[in-house]
Amino acid sequence: MAWSLVFIALLYLAAPALAVLVKYEVMSNLAGMNFESLPPWMAQWAKVDSSLLSINDVNGDHRLQFSELRLGADLVMLATPEIGGLPYVVSGLVAAGGLAAALSTADGLLLTIGNALAHDLYFQGQNDRASVMRRVMLSKFALLVVALAAAYVAAQKPADILNLVSMSFSLAGAAFVPAMVLGIFWHKTSRVGVVAGMLAGVGVTVYYMAINAAPVRQLLGLQGSGLWFGIQPISAGVFGVLAGVAVTVLLSLVTRGGRQDGPDQQNLI
Repeated sequence: MAWSLVFIALLYLAAPALAVLVKYEVMSNLAGMNFESLPPWMAQWAKVDSSLLSINDVNGDHRLQFSELRLGADLVMLATPEIGGLPYVVSGLVAAGGLAAALSTADGLLLTIGNALAHDLYFQGQNDRASVMRRVMLSKFALLVVALAAAYVAAQKPADILNLVSMSFSLAGAAFVPAMVLGIFWHKTSRVGVVAGMLAGVGVTVYYMAINAAPVRQLLGLQGSGLWFGIQPISAGVFGVLAGVAVTVLLSLVTRGGRQDGPDQQNLI
């Protein structure tokens, strides 16, 4: 896990640098070129999808100006191999690697969600004795339902993928970080405090995201900026984590002055 976090951090730090290098390449080598002298990769990607790359000769001088070139965010990664002189097949491998990474993350989450729903919603009490085959069938059915729901939401394109991923990180951090850290390192943590802290963290995060959404502010007639300390909604987990820690500590002190390791708890551990 530690090494994974190191490489993930390197990836996130390298992405902005890659974008800067691509922009430098475009401004220094492509801007000012005659349209007939443009490299072949530009015509190829323009045919793939106009949202990835499009050129419009606004002033009619048949020379590419920086303002006349529109590069999609995804093209920064996909076209970088060709910009560096590598063959087109390398860009295909990059796209395949990105798709494989997305699918590998999605299938793990789908399996976890499907198994959790099947266990928590059905296998309770006497149902815990259900056969293994029945467990597998119900978990796969839950997985199918979740996958179809996720596909429908993704097809609607509610927001940019970067915003959605950042929001999911904020929600996960606000829900789990206080409970996990305090549950491991603070012996006075109680069940009531953990549950209330998770709900408070998620509630504050969702509220901050919702109250700063343009449709919500327009519907409620809110004016000005609703940001707290200038922090963007995708980073709302900062407030959620603080709220979760505060509520967990407070309710743990109120409901359980200290955790006593009795025989039952020792057996449970």
